[in-house]
Amino acid sequence: MVRTIGLLLGILFVASLPASAQDKVEVFGGYTYMRFRPSPDVNLNGWEASVQYKFRDWIGGVADFDGHYGSIGGVGTSVHSYLFGPQVSLPSRVSPFAHVLLGGAHFSAGGFGDSAFAMAIGAGMDTEIKQGISWRIIQGDYLLTRFGSSTQNNGRISTGVVFRF
Repeated sequence: MVRTIGLLLGILFVASLPASAQDKVEVFGGYTYMRFRPSPDVNLNGWEASVQYKFRDWIGGVADFDGHYGSIGGVGTSVHSYLFGPQVSLPSRVSPFAHVLLGGAHFSAGGFGDSAFAMAIGAGMDTEIKQGISWRIIQGDYLLTRFGSSTQNNGRISTGVVFRF
């Protein structure tokens, strides 16, 4: 009963938002490739998802999550990151953006796991397909991780679909 009332209140709240609040939220999902740089370097493929709330047309707060998978020396490996920070963009049909994100990452291989600090500095370009839907042509990031008391200087490239609400 309490859940149902909470759900109904949430729906009413979202439905009551004024039309001027449109395009304040961006949701991205897509493919990502990472050049993970432990020793030896390894290529990892995976997914990336992010949500941005725009405080103004040109600046917002981003929550970014990803998962990369592959193998190092035949051992199944995964790296997940969870990053947060500001993003600036030029609102237009073709919209360049840049961000600085801080957070953490988790490395897992052969039953061993480690969590550590992570940071991403990057930029990209979205192009509008139709109102409310864009294609993230490219997003490139320098992704720093600190696993095993050493620094990994990784590269990450992503592409996918952006929905604006």
